[in-house]
Amino acid sequence: MRKEFVMRGKTASGQTEVLNFSGFKPGMAYRLTEFQIYASSGLHTVDQELSACITAAKSPQDPTAPNFNDEGLIGTVLINGTTAPRYPIGPMVSVINDTFLITQNLLLTVQDTGGSGLDVNWQCRFESVKMTGPEEAVTNYKQFAISDE
Repeated sequence: MRKEFVMRGKTASGQTEVLNFSGFKPGMAYRLTEFQIYASSGLHTVDQELSACITAAKSPQDPTAPNFNDEGLIGTVLINGTTAPRYPIGPMVSVINDTFLITQNLLLTVQDTGGSGLDVNWQCRFESVKMTGPEEAVTNYKQFAISDE
């Protein structure tokens, strides 16, 4: 049986949120299955270039320059929109490492580089994954090693 849950919020452009996974059940990990962003205001009235990253690292990644070589990057998303009729809002593009098992807190960073500096709405969907004792030890060590770099 799949157990899913959603985390969502609104973050100021250029800021970082902590997605808190501490206090969750032992023997459980979580997998990011969906990552979406949406403008918080100025729809159809201002240019928007919204991006966001979720990392399991010690420091957040710049969402305007995601580095896919970084093991800690587990999700990135981009959406563009402009008020010019010939450039309609583009599709949202999302890349997720849905094989990464989450056992510790994550960092979510957002940016609006379209000139408006708007807050960014975000939503993440996670799925719970049951682990054996050895799997939990390996998963915890892997995420700790990434976040300790």
